[in-house]
Amino acid sequence: MRAAVFEEPGPAAVLQIVERETPLAGAGEVRVRIVLSAVNPTDTGTRAGRGVPDGVAPPRVPNQDGAGVVDAVGDGVTGIEPGDRVWVWDAGYGRVNGTAQEYVVLPRRQVVPMNDDVPFEVGAALGIPALTAHRCLTLASDGPARLGPGALEGRTVLVAGGAGAVGNAAIQLAKWAGATVLTTVSSKEKAGLAAAAGADVVINYREEDVAARVKELAPGGCQIVVEVNTENLRTDLSAVAPGGNIALYVGGEVTIPSFKAMLKNASLDFVLTYTTTTEEKDNAVAAVAEAVNAGMFRVGDEAGLPILRYPFERVADAHEAVEQHAVGKVVIEVTQP
Repeated sequence: MRAAVFEEPGPAAVLQIVERETPLAGAGEVRVRIVLSAVNPTDTGTRAGRGVPDGVAPPRVPNQDGAGVVDAVGDGVTGIEPGDRVWVWDAGYGRVNGTAQEYVVLPRRQVVPMNDDVPFEVGAALGIPALTAHRCLTLASDGPARLGPGALEGRTVLVAGGAGAVGNAAIQLAKWAGATVLTTVSSKEKAGLAAAAGADVVINYREEDVAARVKELAPGGCQIVVEVNTENLRTDLSAVAPGGNIALYVGGEVTIPSFKAMLKNASLDFVLTYTTTTEEKDNAVAAVAEAVNAGMFRVGDEAGLPILRYPFERVADAHEAVEQHAVGKVVIEVTQP
């Protein structure tokens, strides 16, 4: 089989496509033929030698997320069989083999069935973005541990960066769960994407005062804020409701006007999907799978998340596109559907 490998950290050019033996599925494992491998910022960070430490040194095959078809199952595997369409998560975390290869072997838990009518593009776009979004939306002390229809009914959610992959997932999942969703963007193009994702109101923060606009739209404040930029925390504290929660899923230094937070009894939580508990991850996977199989999670221009496709031979270009902040979801065509 073909695999994209980096022997040492570095720029995207360190990725080379090589021939490797096709791995075998052991007990409790599933072998998946990868159709689409997705590229996330943490994937490019790992390849570059920075980001989330997981104790695994190169040579490595990058990329955490992907979608494909079950090719073989090991002893003791139930609930899945060859030919099933699936999506996978955290394939390369703490392991040397991610999804940028024709076949990957994973524990059964990390291989999630999806209905036959779910496009591979949807499956590849889940993983890190959707599971991160789920965790952000379920952190509040009085909130649900797992999303589902009606789980956020009566709540207002503010999603920063609604045109990003996590922002898009947060909008779609929050709307599926019954919330009213406000979101911020930086341009008219991104406003169109966030609206396509299903946001009730889109605020261009370059043209409007976000705090004032939120106060107008939600006088009582937003119960949940999903945040992608540490510099927005002062605005978030103006926008969040008393007792509300701000979920931050990006690194950086944090400065907080603590008295303002105290006055609202607001909470700030930090989110990294890799290191959530087993229960938190299982809840997220189950909820996302339910939404996907119900047809409530979409991708493409019409859903606010353009799909940017690269042939396997251009895996390095795909990584560079993510590093250059391409708008949309970058996927690599590894094998034919």
